[in-house]
Amino acid sequence: MPGGLLLYNGGLEIIGGGTMADKVDLKAQIIAASQRLGIDKIGFTTAADFEDMRPSLVQQKADGHTTGFEHQNLDERLNPSLIFDQPKSIIAIALAYPSRMTDRPKRTKAKRGQFARASWGRDYHFILRDKMAALVAEIEQLVAPDDTIRFKPMVDTGELMDVVVAQRAGLGFIGKNGLLITEEFGSFVYLGEIITNLELAPDTAMACQCGDCRRCVDYCPPQALMGNGQLNGQRCLSYQTQTKDLLAPEFRPLIKNVIYGCDICQLVCPFNKGKNFHRHGAMEPDPEQVMPELQPMLALSNRDFKARFGMMAGSWRGKKPLQRNAIIALANQKDQSALPHLMQVVTADPRPMIRATAAYAIGQITKFHNEATLDFLKQAYDQEVAQTTPAAYLAEFAQAIAAIAAL
Repeated sequence: MPGGLLLYNGGLEIIGGGTMADKVDLKAQIIAASQRLGIDKIGFTTAADFEDMRPSLVQQKADGHTTGFEHQNLDERLNPSLIFDQPKSIIAIALAYPSRMTDRPKRTKAKRGQFARASWGRDYHFILRDKMAALVAEIEQLVAPDDTIRFKPMVDTGELMDVVVAQRAGLGFIGKNGLLITEEFGSFVYLGEIITNLELAPDTAMACQCGDCRRCVDYCPPQALMGNGQLNGQRCLSYQTQTKDLLAPEFRPLIKNVIYGCDICQLVCPFNKGKNFHRHGAMEPDPEQVMPELQPMLALSNRDFKARFGMMAGSWRGKKPLQRNAIIALANQKDQSALPHLMQVVTADPRPMIRATAAYAIGQITKFHNEATLDFLKQAYDQEVAQTTPAAYLAEFAQAIAAIAAL
């Protein structure tokens, strides 16, 4: 092998005049490098397939429990050899993120929304990619000048299932909420993995330690958790906040004032009690960003949205879902002061779904029979009919009119 290096059982042996004392444990060196780079936890597993997951994934899709955000080629999700030539190992990493803010937003009378913790700070995809790129560079230095060693880093937009890889690599266990739970950081971790043709000794997988506890299952408002680590993704509030059309009426009151994601199954988990890790400056939340005032969000331009929220993971679906959720959050909080702003949305916003959601909010917030508000919505309804607005959106106007008329 070039440079007098010989790989063995996940280690590196110097040959060509070297002695037994020259043996270097490559895995230990990789672990040490990960610690220098600020990677909070690292584990190793083989690149064997994950075919044992196939039956449950097939059943999940058959039951209509998938979201569409998953990688669509099931074979590639389960077989590293289909996405990487002759893989030998997978390196799994975890970065812990904070669960509590160091500072709170300034106190005002304005109603605020909130982003789930996984969207605090800079988009974790960039943070993980930077860490994995740095780790790959370190490993390349350790095995240099061997240019036959290859790597494929992935975050949750890749083919493999991050949680399943991390569990098999010994980073933690998969809880009943379907999340990876680590001993040190609970489930407040971002996950990534690196496929490589390096042969590294695997770590031991961890079995579920939830026992009889069902707190996450019982506290999930839409009952999206199956109780066995599987999820009905269509019912998950985190998924619902990321859809782009009308939010189904069932889920509107359940999101409360959350405009992206959901933390409930994490916050009630006993393994997360007291877990609040602050190490990575890029993950520190800006209170005004992660708990924004809701009314100003209704009139954000694309430029303003990108400037304020563009570097957050919660911005990946664009501003429309977040504005829709902000309108629903105002309705859930019965914010009377928002009525003029919502009427402006009905009058001027070019998007029929957003106008319809604003009409819904007006119907929810209005406390007393008000002829002026009623006339406004009736005229708006007529305008929508004239514009051949789809029936689903017209129904929101009709229901808001009926709700106020009945007061």
